[in-house]
Amino acid sequence: MDRRSLIKHAGIAGVLAAGAAPAAHAQAAIRWRLASSFPKSLDTIYGGAEVFAQKVKALSGGKFEVSVHAAGELMPAFGVVDGVQQGTVEAAHTAPYYFFGKDETFAIGGAIPFGLNSRQMSAWTFEGNGLKLMREFYAKYNIVNFACGNTGAQMGGWFRKEIKNVNDLKGLKFRIGGFAGKVLERMGGVPQNIPGGEIYQALEKGTIDAAEWIGPYDDQKLGFNKVAPFYYYPGWWEGGLQLDLYVNQKAYDALNAEQKAIVESASAQAHVEMQARYDARNPVALKQLVGAGAKLRPFPADLMAVAFRESMKLYDELSAKNENWKKVYADFTKFRADQNLWFRFTEAGFDRFMQSQKLG
Repeated sequence: MDRRSLIKHAGIAGVLAAGAAPAAHAQAAIRWRLASSFPKSLDTIYGGAEVFAQKVKALSGGKFEVSVHAAGELMPAFGVVDGVQQGTVEAAHTAPYYFFGKDETFAIGGAIPFGLNSRQMSAWTFEGNGLKLMREFYAKYNIVNFACGNTGAQMGGWFRKEIKNVNDLKGLKFRIGGFAGKVLERMGGVPQNIPGGEIYQALEKGTIDAAEWIGPYDDQKLGFNKVAPFYYYPGWWEGGLQLDLYVNQKAYDALNAEQKAIVESASAQAHVEMQARYDARNPVALKQLVGAGAKLRPFPADLMAVAFRESMKLYDELSAKNENWKKVYADFTKFRADQNLWFRFTEAGFDRFMQSQKLG
């Protein structure tokens, strides 16, 4: 065989080998199911999971796909932790505090009364010990968690009757998200834990006296202003609710390094986009709600003071009896003190001045 023939055949063999190797080691496409705790109608909070799924597909070139299922499609809104833990689904998108009944520590991963605002929560998660501590906790449930959205500070909710002082909470049946109900109970209220899609009917029928969800954009979609005229602020139990992506440990371990990086990047993108959507859409919705007759009210000062006092007492009690809570909250509370010191001179000072000005 002459030299040119040898090179020609060697080249063909090389091409064939190069083409065959990836095919022989090609990884099968990945298909995950994600159970959301939210209805499709809420494009902001449910949309966080959709953004995650879209980014996963795009970053993987279509080789990794996640189908998103609204609350009730695969399992109830509050059944998603069990679903992920047991491997019924590979992932879930939810508010961690819904599951405080399993262990109060879940709530710290989402929002607790008088906790952190959204920026502070991100700082604790990504630059403090938040992600490390919560992952150690979630490992007990076969879950790997990723921050996947934040609503920002929320409103205090819709009330059928005016709240003039803390005593008006006594006997009040209030739909309130997860863990905050423990504080409401201590103040004489009767907390109700109802999924978002079922709140309007309960409020309309008078089964409950008040309800909070998130803020103007979502509340307007759900129509709460039609059945309860008084709109209170602030949501002292949700200074910045962080949503989580929960991934089954076995499903996560089966991913290669590139796929794990895709999950991390996609959840981070969804994390940023959710609050951007809320911050952009809430102001317009609030003006529309007030224009339609909503009566905007601040919570009375005595109610806020009692709520703060009872929250701090509750946290001390939990630290004395729940080792999981004690470990995470000790770090959380130290971080909160430093953050509030810093924000006092920067964000808060700037915001106070800007809000006192007449802007176009």
